[in-house]
Amino acid sequence: MPELPEVETIVRDLAPKLKKLEIRSFTVIYSPILKKKRVDLINQLKGKKILDVRRRGKMILLCCQGNISLLFHLKMTGMFLFSHRDRELDRHTHFILSFKGQERELRFRDVRKFGFISCVRTDEDSGIDELKFLGPEPLEIDFHAFQRIFQRRKARLKSLLLNQRFMAGIGNIYADEILFQARLHPLIPASQLRKDDLKRLYKAVKDVLGNAIEHRGSTIKDYKDAAGQEGNFQNHLKVYGRESLPCFTCKESIVRLRIGGRSSFFCPRCQKEK
Repeated sequence: MPELPEVETIVRDLAPKLKKLEIRSFTVIYSPILKKKRVDLINQLKGKKILDVRRRGKMILLCCQGNISLLFHLKMTGMFLFSHRDRELDRHTHFILSFKGQERELRFRDVRKFGFISCVRTDEDSGIDELKFLGPEPLEIDFHAFQRIFQRRKARLKSLLLNQRFMAGIGNIYADEILFQARLHPLIPASQLRKDDLKRLYKAVKDVLGNAIEHRGSTIKDYKDAAGQEGNFQNHLKVYGRESLPCFTCKESIVRLRIGGRSSFFCPRCQKEK
């Protein structure tokens, strides 16, 4: 599933291309992709300009005139293509936005069909189910707020980082990389963290996510940006997917655990369990 760096890369690519474009039409090819079938809203998109393209957690919002937003969740295999409208559609394209005076259109495709689109009122988007329970943004939170959200938390670190209500946007790949940089074992209960541990963790969150965005995300299997290009942060991963390979720091073999049904990779020497 695309995580924060991949979604942020897509948003940064699409924003300058889509802002101020006027929507000429939309086409729903696969109707179940519309999670909230607000026909009254989605039919008002025609003639509206896109005012902003932004990310919240792992979701993308196209904010339009008329207090209307389109919310996209990529899930496992969803992706955007800003494509020439004469280019042949592939069978996994489910939704299209066309623009006035433009030869290119925005196509949303999804091989596994887990992704979805919701059409919502912009001034109400923070209250919709997909967004209202999300935790703070990792790239925006300051250290004092970061400390506060860990107070009285007993969950294991890896599970906590994956909890979107705790912090929005971090998934399996980056949780492992963050914990490795912070030298923290994935099974440590959050309640055992000292202030120095939290400082290292806070810095690791910022560093790992920031570096991943600079490298345009990680393409482990399906991810591509809106130009159809792969990311390259997968070439810089320190632990994720490296079971039995030597740690880049200490040469100990990387270990894989199953935590909450998910594979977790870590170095048992650099990330000792307290």
